[in-house]
Amino acid sequence: MSETLLALVAFSPIMLAAILLVGLNWPAKKAMPVAFGLTVIIALFTWEMSVTRVVASVFQGLGITVSVLWIVFGAIFLLNTLKHTGAITTIRNGFTDISPDRRVQAIIIAWCFGSFIEGASGFGTPAAIAAPLLVAIGFPALAAVLMGMMIQSTPVSFGAVGTPIIVGVNKGLDTHNISESLITQGANWDIYLQQITANVALIHAAVGTLMPVLMAMMLTRFFGKNRSWTEGLDILPFALFAGVAFTLPYALTGVLLGPEFPSLIGGLIGLAIVVSAAKKGFLVPKSQWDFESEDKWPTEWLGSLKMDLKESVGKPMSMATAWLPYVLLAVILVASRVSSEFKGLLTSISLSFSNILGETGISTAIQPLYLPGGILVFVALLAVLIQSRSVKPLVTAFGESSKTLIGAGFVLIFTIPMVRIFINSGVNSAELASMPVTTANFASALVGEAFPALSATIGALGAFIAGSNTVSNMMFSQFQFEVAQTLTISTTAIIALQAVGAAAGNMIAIHNVVAASATVGLLGREGLTLRKTIIPTFYYLVVTGVIGLTLVYGFHFTDALMNG
Repeated sequence: MSETLLALVAFSPIMLAAILLVGLNWPAKKAMPVAFGLTVIIALFTWEMSVTRVVASVFQGLGITVSVLWIVFGAIFLLNTLKHTGAITTIRNGFTDISPDRRVQAIIIAWCFGSFIEGASGFGTPAAIAAPLLVAIGFPALAAVLMGMMIQSTPVSFGAVGTPIIVGVNKGLDTHNISESLITQGANWDIYLQQITANVALIHAAVGTLMPVLMAMMLTRFFGKNRSWTEGLDILPFALFAGVAFTLPYALTGVLLGPEFPSLIGGLIGLAIVVSAAKKGFLVPKSQWDFESEDKWPTEWLGSLKMDLKESVGKPMSMATAWLPYVLLAVILVASRVSSEFKGLLTSISLSFSNILGETGISTAIQPLYLPGGILVFVALLAVLIQSRSVKPLVTAFGESSKTLIGAGFVLIFTIPMVRIFINSGVNSAELASMPVTTANFASALVGEAFPALSATIGALGAFIAGSNTVSNMMFSQFQFEVAQTLTISTTAIIALQAVGAAAGNMIAIHNVVAASATVGLLGREGLTLRKTIIPTFYYLVVTGVIGLTLVYGFHFTDALMNG
């Protein structure tokens, strides 16, 4: 079979999923089993993977699915607990007090608060936390998911305390051979990885500063009475200010401190600055923007998550008490990632499966306390102790949260195993490269020296398949490195473009959309969200591609490993 045909066959499950979800508007619960089935057929009969390896990949995927569902459960459980203790009523009123303008609320909750949570926990947690919080303060479910998905971009490369770089790029590159080459050039691996980190931070800062503007425009265009892009532009000065308030400390942290804390520090500083500015009306337009009354919303905007805040009982809660669980969440998440002792304690409880079905080299592990899900559940327990003298909120929240997992679980048990088959397809009897690398090879051969314009799109493709910046970096970093070496251009610039593109691809990653939709009861309408998130993803990839071409050929960006 020709390379072209192989690439088309490898890409066909992704194309099928995209056509069914976006083109035909199928719900993910129908589309993903079909795409999974096609992937299994291709793996067995074209790639000639062994049945054992395919089944082991499925089991590995199911293990990861449990981890993802645990995070989703934790996010919903905390939110439902706070709903029943009355904290959400206070938080909702607090955001209304800051500004009744929905554009400002979206920027503060999704962009600032969401970026901070991404830096602390990753795993798609920000969308799972921000989306239900937006619903709680009066956003349509579809709008809340869209805002939540749009923050799955700029902060993601440094999410979970730098995991996409520290794990994704590190595990995705042949560190042994590259280190030997670096030493001969008078450099070392740490310097090389920091150069990649700095490039990622600067590119993201350049592209990401406009994301709050785009968020406001998407909100007014798709959910406003007038369906107007320009109503979003009315908030341009404030949105740009909010963008810079995050991206400036984010970029400086990436350049000066490394990959662990750009999103954390950027989010924390940005949240403090933007909330203070909004309270004082700094750069906030005089004309306020709001949704129409709920009775005029189309049915497709509405999820099954209902925040009936009138049912909250007891005397009004102070703002500090209401927000304390989220503050504790942030503190515990950071501590779990930066304190080796605390991390060791949490990771000591682990359910591991090595060499699934024999010597396959395929493994998975579930760490219930270290995953954000465990911390979210723990914080929910603390919230009840702090905010309520009754266990009733906990019991009610548990019942509500458990019900929402069923739909999401069904989709993910097909989506994530499909991803693992893709990634593990490099070991086969046909002696073919893995499906992702085969597809990427074909793409790079098509474009030649224009490759820097495509690097980010390949990263996004990996994230679209895997729903993970980290996994995309693991799949494609070495491939991007090899292409850069072949073209004698900067390897650090190309790998940085890969990481930035993989972050942008999270906005259209199917299982991220499913996870966020599950938190607001919007399952079955993933295609509606995807058709909208394609717009900011396209913006991100085009601008990143232009930056990539400019860096490589305009500024003749170099690194220690350039040939010639």
